[in-house]
Amino acid sequence: MSKGEESFVGSLDQGTTSTRFIIYDRSARPVGSHQVEFTQFYPEAGWVEHDPVEILESVRVCIAKAVDKATAEGHNVDKGLKAIGLTNQRETTLVWSKSTGLPLHNAIVWMDVRTSSICRKLEKELSGGRTHFVETCGLPISTYFSAVKLLWLIENVDSVKKAVEDGDALFGTIDTWLIWNLTGGVNGGVHVTDVSNASRTMLLNLKSLEWDKPTLETLKIPAGILPKIVSNSEVIGKVANGWPITGVPISGCLGDQHAAMLGQACRKGEAKSTYGTGAFILLNTGEEVIHSKNGLLSTLAFKLGPKSPANYALEGSIAIAGAAVQWLRDSLGIIPSASEIESLASSVESTGGVYFVPAFNGLFAPWWRDDARGVLVGITRYTTKAHVARAVLESMAFQVRDVLDSMHKDAGEKGETKNEKGEFLLRVDGGAAVNSLLMQIQADLLGSPVVRPADIETTALGAAYAAGLAVGVWSEDDIFGAGEKAKTDTTFHPILDDGIRKKKVESWNKAVARTFDLADLF
Repeated sequence: MSKGEESFVGSLDQGTTSTRFIIYDRSARPVGSHQVEFTQFYPEAGWVEHDPVEILESVRVCIAKAVDKATAEGHNVDKGLKAIGLTNQRETTLVWSKSTGLPLHNAIVWMDVRTSSICRKLEKELSGGRTHFVETCGLPISTYFSAVKLLWLIENVDSVKKAVEDGDALFGTIDTWLIWNLTGGVNGGVHVTDVSNASRTMLLNLKSLEWDKPTLETLKIPAGILPKIVSNSEVIGKVANGWPITGVPISGCLGDQHAAMLGQACRKGEAKSTYGTGAFILLNTGEEVIHSKNGLLSTLAFKLGPKSPANYALEGSIAIAGAAVQWLRDSLGIIPSASEIESLASSVESTGGVYFVPAFNGLFAPWWRDDARGVLVGITRYTTKAHVARAVLESMAFQVRDVLDSMHKDAGEKGETKNEKGEFLLRVDGGAAVNSLLMQIQADLLGSPVVRPADIETTALGAAYAAGLAVGVWSEDDIFGAGEKAKTDTTFHPILDDGIRKKKVESWNKAVARTFDLADLF
């Protein structure tokens, strides 16, 4: 592609609370973007849903407004937009009608725990219990993953059950729903998912990268409702009539955490932590699937083309990270806006012995306790809202430390890349990574450096990279060449005394132990 021609790549980032469309130029700089929040539905305690039609509308608005903004800045996006990539909240599950194109129920969101009884039943019935499918798909049986959400829809929603029986049902995660609609919907829409999103369903064979027939038979899920699986970087289809940017190829698709890995250019032995609603830590394990003995998930990192080798990863997921800050703001009124937690928490030197564990809906990695509930311990008359705010920030960093400890044990010395000083660097991104106090706390509790890129929106960037790679805007050398990007990174070095760190970790572990077996409190 000639260097003189103005080239752009769009990235559609469909997250848990908002949708964004960002347009990048050839130097991977954003030139136009738009973001829209959408409704969260909580029909019962522990249930979380989204309206798939509202999400589609948010996509339409974001694309149109972002193109308008970039055009107003003098960029010829209409002519120069070469491709779009897509990234999405993973695991969130929906079923829709092939004939009408309409959803048969709201989407069930990744953090929703309504499927706990289905999970318990499967654990009792299957010979391998909770880890029955781990060898195949890398995942334990958990409310988190799409397969059990799909089972719930088939068992509890008559219209879903009937559509499955009649051959009119299509299953998908959010990427599948968006691509099907963007490429024509009922008029020839493409029914696909990518390997990274497929790896979060419990239905993918991690080695063959195909739907696992024995798993489908065990769970009684008909293969006909499942989408075709594609790589993360290939031309999937073109945007259909009736959408802005008609005719532009969709050539990249990754689940949000996998996109962030690519946006951070994580090679084998390198890890990143994304701080969003939850926090997600992934370590690239190269072409080898490592099965965790320490409560982590084995998952796909990325596969950059149909003929490219797959990179795998170890992942630890934390359900509540930034969501705890929203809770301080919306439920307790301790801060008027999320950004103000940094100044409030900075007004005290420590938490004054207060520890907060945000087990609102249980704990994910490495504990996997759905009977856990949140605790705030160590409170005295001396405790102020500043101590609580600081304890909330520390809770995010402690949870990330717990996951990284497990990763170090699973991957071993050979599985990690260190710098010339022998330090393991954690790359960070996501909304909460702008909080410099949180990043310093993270480095202090890890005892190793934390590296924040200038552009923390690495999820959207990763989807753009995948799309641009497929159509020749960028090469793998452009993406993984570290020189230029490193110049604008910020590195946080640990300053906490080792002895104090050790005591704080012991105290945190005590607090975590207090959260167990509290689900039946009245």
